[in-house]
Amino acid sequence: MKEAMLYNPLEDGKVQCILCNHRCVISPLKRGICGVRENRDGKLFTLVYGRAISLNVDPIEKKPIFHLFPGSTSFSMASVGCNFQCLQCQNHEISQLPRDQDGRIEGSDVPPSKIISLTKQNQCRSISYTYTEPTIYFEYAYEIARQAHQEGIKNIFVTNGYMSEEALETIQPYLDAANVDLKSFKEKFYKEICGAKLEPVLENLKRMRRMGIWVEITTLAIPTLNDSDQEFEEIAQFIVSLGSEVPWHISAFYPTFKMLNLPRTPASTLHRAREIGMNAGLKYVYCGNIPGEEGEDTFCPQCGRKVIERTGFRVTINNAVNGTCRHCHGKIDGIWE
Repeated sequence: MKEAMLYNPLEDGKVQCILCNHRCVISPLKRGICGVRENRDGKLFTLVYGRAISLNVDPIEKKPIFHLFPGSTSFSMASVGCNFQCLQCQNHEISQLPRDQDGRIEGSDVPPSKIISLTKQNQCRSISYTYTEPTIYFEYAYEIARQAHQEGIKNIFVTNGYMSEEALETIQPYLDAANVDLKSFKEKFYKEICGAKLEPVLENLKRMRRMGIWVEITTLAIPTLNDSDQEFEEIAQFIVSLGSEVPWHISAFYPTFKMLNLPRTPASTLHRAREIGMNAGLKYVYCGNIPGEEGEDTFCPQCGRKVIERTGFRVTINNAVNGTCRHCHGKIDGIWE
């Protein structure tokens, strides 16, 4: 256990967590919505500091992050817990573990310094805080990110974007990039499917852009729930307002967890969304989660030629030289050498 960052003591031994936009008021011996922050004697403690449930070396494209050191590997980590309760969660075995198993906390003891040494041993150029929501193991991620920054290692949050403004300001000096799930453009979807609200996610995307954090956005297209042309258009227009250079990944849904009654997303839906995004003015729109389908390559916004070719999570051709197109020398947005 470690005393938590970002909370305020209240009367009667209660505390208010200000880590995410739930801003839970937590009574003694109770936990917040995430299931991993507990009030003990009027102090808030994180139960997952140094407790890693998953450690892997992944292609950075798997995050998905396509515009930060393409073709490199990213050391990927997580603890148990989440501040969302998404019915379609693909990692529910670990994200919902404390909630589903009476507060159980699992994981191996891996201190921040060990994460750094493993990252270097595996020649990874970045660390991705992923699989579950990195905000809920904030103290752990913060210390790793601080040490990684000193070593010249990039830090990436793969996040639902529900952290508080205070949390984002705290991690900002060490956070290089984020892939943010923009799950829908409907308040009803966020409330009924995720147990959250839409507006804080939109505000955090704006903040990240103002802070200079490289942002990529992912939308999981779920048949009948968020896959209409109108909703794709609304999402695309919002991303354009952030900047036409912000990449948008549209991914295919597969039935899982508590959402087994809906079909897989057809490839045609992703291609339609990509066309809507490109017509709205976005420079980089990608289709994901459907092997063998087109839509994962990067094209130069100026000359239109292919500069990065991907097969699955592998970069097979890279003609982006230090952030410019090898063919016309036009700018390819992102974080490069």
